[in-house]
Amino acid sequence: MALIVQKYGGTSVSSPERIKNVARRIARWKAQGHRLVVVVSAMAGETNRLLALAREVQNHPHPRELDVMVSTGEQVTIALMSMALMDLGLKARSYTGGQVKILTDSAHTRARIMSIDEERLRADLADDHVVVVAGFQGVDEAGNITTLGRGGSDTTGVALAAALKADECQIYTDVDGVYTTDPRIVPEARRLRTITFEEMLEMASLGSKVLQIRSVEFAGKYKVKLRVLSSFEEEGDGTLITFEEDENMEQAIISGIAFNRDEAKITILGVPDRPGIAYQILGPIGDANMDVDMIVQNVGHDGMTDFSFTVHRNDYQKALEILKPVIEHIKARGVVSGDKIAKVSVVGVGMRSHAGIASAMFRTLAEEGINIEMISTSEIKISVVIDEKYLELAVRMLHKAFALDQQPA
Repeated sequence: MALIVQKYGGTSVSSPERIKNVARRIARWKAQGHRLVVVVSAMAGETNRLLALAREVQNHPHPRELDVMVSTGEQVTIALMSMALMDLGLKARSYTGGQVKILTDSAHTRARIMSIDEERLRADLADDHVVVVAGFQGVDEAGNITTLGRGGSDTTGVALAAALKADECQIYTDVDGVYTTDPRIVPEARRLRTITFEEMLEMASLGSKVLQIRSVEFAGKYKVKLRVLSSFEEEGDGTLITFEEDENMEQAIISGIAFNRDEAKITILGVPDRPGIAYQILGPIGDANMDVDMIVQNVGHDGMTDFSFTVHRNDYQKALEILKPVIEHIKARGVVSGDKIAKVSVVGVGMRSHAGIASAMFRTLAEEGINIEMISTSEIKISVVIDEKYLELAVRMLHKAFALDQQPA
């Protein structure tokens, strides 16, 4: 008998019939003797509907009131799910984030979990209840309702699993696991049986949308075993995300190909090559709460250099505006920029013990006539920036080059 935390996303609970289907699945787990905490999202489309409603009343909705409003989506789902479970003869009880006392900081719309009071949940589990908890939300020390940002229900599930020391946290979604790359681009993409937290963290940060990156960070920090499963398929073990490297890791040099279309590149030409110049350029970008991804500074020549970096495509125009006075102040020669780029990455812990991964990647791209504009590496990943029009070709060829369509030996 295990203590399991299950999280069901918006598409899994998008209608009364789907809520009943999930309840029947939960009942089967309960019949096996497991203790269950179930975290649910708002019904698909509900959060967007509430956000649109708020903007009809106020152009820039007040963050505190917005949290009060959007948190109601999950409140509806927990009640419906508990009713569906009761209808199957199970004992069930629903809780909002505030009722559980998921304590967060006060950063409305993007709060971070600080602590969880699990005493009430443990009492209900001991009394044979299925506990149903609203994802995506908590309360701050002043009792204000807070929300955790997009995808926050994943984080709620992992945080509850950590607090309860659950045996496993199962994330049910509309895919049946983590794949070597996006199957919509590469039909031969293969579902991974296991993947390490390090690899999943890289995949999530590099554009894989299977799990919210904060939930992976949380799971890695507290060593919560995560499993990604399909809400719509009864069979299959999904993908286990674990802190233990697979015993076949020597064979699996590369685990996946990640990519991100949401990139823009800015190059400042003729920058004075002196200490502090990078801070003068990137300081104002950071002050504006924009994340900088890849950074390249060329070798200086005649006291001048070129400085390139990438930002999220949504921040592109804002970044250019912020940089105008900076470029004038440092007397740079000019700026070249573009938002028609993409980032492609190969990820795998097996890279640590295998040489030649970078050269194999670069050769594959060169053979297809794909120019590399920027390169970034870490111990378990190599990322390149390329022209966006070559993205899908690059992903397909790299997937083939590293034989990711084949089962590991």
